[in-house]
Order: sequence, then C-alpha cells, then structure tokens
Amino acid sequence: MNPDLDLLHPYPFEKLAKLFAGIDVAEKPHIAFSIGEPQHAAPDFVQQTISSNTNLLARYPSTAGIPELRAAIARWLEKRFALKKVNEENQVLPVNGTREALFAFAQTVLNRQQSPLVLMPNPFYQIYEGAALLAGGEPVYLPCLEGNKLQPDFDAVSADTWQRCQLLYICSPGNPTGAVMSVAQMQALIQLADKYDFIIASDECYSEIYNKTPPPGLLQASAAMGRDQYQRCVVFHSLSKRSNLPGLRSGFVAGDADILQRFLRYRTYHGCAMPMHHQLASISAWQDEAHVEKNRAEYRAKFATVLETLSGVLDVHAPDAGFYLWAKTPISDEAFARDLKRTQNVTVLPGRYLSRSVDKVNPGAHRIRMALVASQEECLEGAERIRDFIRSL
Repeated sequence: MNPDLDLLHPYPFEKLAKLFAGIDVAEKPHIAFSIGEPQHAAPDFVQQTISSNTNLLARYPSTAGIPELRAAIARWLEKRFALKKVNEENQVLPVNGTREALFAFAQTVLNRQQSPLVLMPNPFYQIYEGAALLAGGEPVYLPCLEGNKLQPDFDAVSADTWQRCQLLYICSPGNPTGAVMSVAQMQALIQLADKYDFIIASDECYSEIYNKTPPPGLLQASAAMGRDQYQRCVVFHSLSKRSNLPGLRSGFVAGDADILQRFLRYRTYHGCAMPMHHQLASISAWQDEAHVEKNRAEYRAKFATVLETLSGVLDVHAPDAGFYLWAKTPISDEAFARDLKRTQNVTVLPGRYLSRSVDKVNPGAHRIRMALVASQEECLEGAERIRDFIRSL
C-alpha cells in the first residue's frame, strides 16, 4: 500500500460523525448547515439536454472535451473576466468537477524528488492538503486571521519557503471564510511566482455567488499585467455552485497552455473524460446567465434573513462572496456543534475541522462554518433554532 495514505487526516465529515456518535438528538426535523451541497433546483434546460442525448452513452468521450464545450468555456471566461482572448485549443480543459481536478493537478506539477512545499490558506478545502501529501509534497499552512481580513499574510512567508514552493493553492472567494482577494494581491503573487518559480492554482468555484461586485479572477489579474499567456497561472471553475449542478461533476481548468498540456497528458492516463451528454449539458449551462442571476438572488435573500435573525446573538458577518457564514462561537466550536445538534437537530461544521494548528494557533477554533444551501424557510428555521440555543447557554 502507498504509505503516504497514512499521512491523510480524517475528512471533516468523518470527524463530525464521530463527534455526534451516541448523543440523543432532539425530535425536530433535521436542518443541515454543515455541507456545502447546493439545494436549489437544477436548471430545467440542463436536465432536458441530458435526457435528450443519452444515446451518446454509446460513445467514448475524449479527455480534452469536445471543441464546442471548450469554446463555450473560453467565451464565458472572456465575458466574465474581461479577457481579450482565451484559446480554447490549448488554454481550456474540461474536468469532472474542481475537486477531482484540484487533486490531480498536484500529482502532475510536483517534483517529489526536490522535497517540494505546497502552500495553502488555513482554513482550507481539505483536497489541497491531501493532494499535496499524496504527490510527495509538504503542506505549508498560511493562517487566515481576522487581523488580515481573513486572508493569508503572504508578506510573512520567508524567502526560503518561497524558494522551496512548487505550488500555491489560493481560494477566492474563500472556503470557508468568503474572503475575496483583490487584483493587486493576485498580481503580487504572480510576481512572486516568477521570482521563485512556482505555479498558482486558483480555486474560484464560488466566484458566481456574490452580493453586488463580481470577484476578480487570477487570469483577469494576469491579463491586466499584459500576460495573456497566463504564465504560471491556472484557474479552476465548476458548475456545482454556479448552476446548482453538483451531481453533474462538471468544471474546467484554464490558464497556462504549457502546464495544461502536461495536465492533459496526466489525465489521459488517469481515465477521467467527461461523458458526452454531460458535456452538452455543460455547454448550455455556461451559455446561460439568467439562472445564475436567479441563484444569486436566492442566496442574497437567505443571507439577509439569517443575519437579521442572528444579529446581536452570534458574532457573524456577511462574507464578501460564497454561501458560507464563518461565525465565532461563544464556547468551543466542537461543543457548540455537538450541543446544537443534540438540542436543536441543526448541524454545523466546527471550524477546527477545516484548519491546522500553526504555532499552537488554530484559525478555525471557536468558529463554525454554516452553509446556507437549504431553502429560505429551512434557513430561517435553522437560524431561529441557533438563536434559541445560544440564548440557552
């Protein structure tokens, strides 16, 4: 067996199940704020496209995806991020959701013979860590603390650490913080990548859930520097959150053509081509913005309702973007989650399950992640139960 498997931490939801084991739960309908699985309706036209093309199950799909899908993605990128030109022939690669791609990417770009470092925000999406460990890399956790607006303090990273860095994961909007990086911050990282020779992998799968201002992207930052070849820059996008299609397993990677050429070679052996009818459905989703605007409006309404309900009771603020609340807890985050489940049958995720301790400080301690993915009615009911729980402490 691969000994690196023993380096992996239990997944957050495995820890959550252990935390809840054996407790007597209140007899109330369960409300889940713990997992970021969109519950809004999937677009009808996407479902229709799939059902109308099941005959394509008889064909092997290509790993690179059909030209029409790559073109649809390239045009969406150009319009969304004000890019002059994205070459669908070599700067776009469809993938089966960002989770699969974020993991596989590290296996492609890391040279394990050089003891590589992989830098990532802390707290973070657990795939970054697992990808680094199984590719022979060493994770370096960059705390996202309130004093730095829940962003990593990249200025605090030493030159020696940057020198050994081969891959930097960034996530904007952040999971779980919702913090959005500026174009200037991204451009500073691009300059560091040039200086120290590493690759930036930008996880942007929450980019389409925002209040008023669309979050910028890494390719946008690169293009603004006159770098339309997007050297050292790769972005990851998905239809899961944008279009409420987590089960479609459809996303893309875009950016530096030389890097994507190597990634395509890896994926060809990996055997992870997207089914043909899913590719056609993805085209229809990327070409439509009306359902995305409706989706944003639903999240705005839920945030307004939940934040009003919890005002003055829980230390929580609206995020820059995304669908998570990163709330402070008056007691231990684990105790908060366990007792909330026991008394109110509402599940939230303890912040420490998404973080690692650095210098004896865990940036997720005394925080919980709440995913406002349920219906408006359930979100209101869940917020009211949390309010009642806090008042009972």
